[in-house]
Amino acid sequence: MRKLLPLLLVACSGAAWAQSGELWFSAGESILSNSGLGTASPTGNQNDFKLDNGFRFGFRFGFNQGDHFGHEIQYAYSRTHLIAGGFDTGGMAIHEGGYNFLGYLTKEGSKIRPFGTAGIEFANFVPPGSSATSGGGSTKFGFNYGAGVKVKVVNNWAVRLDLRRYDIPKPDFGLLFESGWLHQTEISAGVGYEF
Repeated sequence: MRKLLPLLLVACSGAAWAQSGELWFSAGESILSNSGLGTASPTGNQNDFKLDNGFRFGFRFGFNQGDHFGHEIQYAYSRTHLIAGGFDTGGMAIHEGGYNFLGYLTKEGSKIRPFGTAGIEFANFVPPGSSATSGGGSTKFGFNYGAGVKVKVVNNWAVRLDLRRYDIPKPDFGLLFESGWLHQTEISAGVGYEF
């Protein structure tokens, strides 16, 4: 058995090295729908406090395993505004992290690679005046799905476009009539390095 283990490791090392990695930076628009968070008054409605659209940027680390599928781990920061009674109360952060599976229409090494994706995520909603580093905010778990395309530009450099939908329960800030799921649409462009 001791002689078989090193032989097995050497035999499988080629499969591990066949994987390719990617590091991406993306930025774009964060469009929110069903963004009413609730009300502080029993006579109010769900839209007394709501979130506005904003910008988004993020980092993705991906690796391809096989010719037509891969995996990504991502972190994104979205900046929105909390609207209360029609007035902007200040900027609000949404920190998101997650895992996605990617299925490609073209094989690895192709110049243009359209893909579909689905995954799981968490989001930490940090209201104005709070800090995620001091435990502020409300964390929820959800899922996402979408599509995109990666285009190799020169050597190991590539660009990408993503259109994704994130569905996650609304944050709990102790408001009345808070219910349902927040829907976030990402429209982004990115640049990446493949290795």
